[in-house]
Amino acid sequence: MPELPEVEALAADLAERLVGRTIRRVQIAEVAALKTYDPPIDALEGAVVTGTGRRGKHLVLDVTTADGNPLHLVIHLARSGWVRWRDAAPAPLKGRGRGPLAARIVLERAEGDEGIGGDGVDVTEQATQKRLAIHLVAHPDQVMTIATLGPEPLDDGFTEERFARILQQAGRAQIKGVLRDQRRIAGIGNAYSDEILHAARMSPFHPASMPAEEVHELYEALRRILGGAVERAKGVKASSLKAEKRQGMRVHGRNGEPCPVCGDAVRQVIYADSTFQYCPTCQTGGKPLADRVLSRLGVRR
Repeated sequence: MPELPEVEALAADLAERLVGRTIRRVQIAEVAALKTYDPPIDALEGAVVTGTGRRGKHLVLDVTTADGNPLHLVIHLARSGWVRWRDAAPAPLKGRGRGPLAARIVLERAEGDEGIGGDGVDVTEQATQKRLAIHLVAHPDQVMTIATLGPEPLDDGFTEERFARILQQAGRAQIKGVLRDQRRIAGIGNAYSDEILHAARMSPFHPASMPAEEVHELYEALRRILGGAVERAKGVKASSLKAEKRQGMRVHGRNGEPCPVCGDAVRQVIYADSTFQYCPTCQTGGKPLADRVLSRLGVRR
């Protein structure tokens, strides 16, 4: 799933390609992905892209319509969504809802371009369960998942004291879930919560309410891991961002590999439709956590 660092870098990459360009049309291939109807998606015809940005895990494209109205195209990429730059005019759509394509933005010819135009971006989702969401709104806060976002963890206002209050309010809730809860803290998902907890040497099942010294260690790890990921992603093209993210992971997605800190084998826990990874030596005092799926099957580890 694209998280804060990747969406931040994606917005920066698209800013270089899109800002100042005019949209010829937007085509919706997966009807269920479009969550709004007023204004209609056709309002983007002739609109000029004025900026790109991020709110939590949402990509936000700012536009001014042909009649001078500011609008915002908000894209939540969910678990398997992505935005791919297209250098040439696309082939006609063969039908809606077929394949990974969710939406297509076709641009007018750029100034000084002697070609026929038609370059732009494709919004795709490689998943059986389609969860990608596209909104066209007058203000980003009209999107419920943005309006209810918690604070941005790399903002100056996200102090250790504010973080401590969030954890205290969460009480006995497991810290892994608290870090991923977008209503509490924006932009952190499954991968970076694994990395943050590993850096803080803390179990994913640790209660959110904790002593001040543990709050400090977790806060420092959060800022260090996210800040480092943002720096590594700067200047990386959209096509390489997923690979860069995987390369930077120390425990997430590395089940069975040696922990880069202690050398113990990284373990994983499978639950619902997701998994997380951790190091027993670094995070749980050497004790493997129970894998809920394997426990139900009677498998010992």
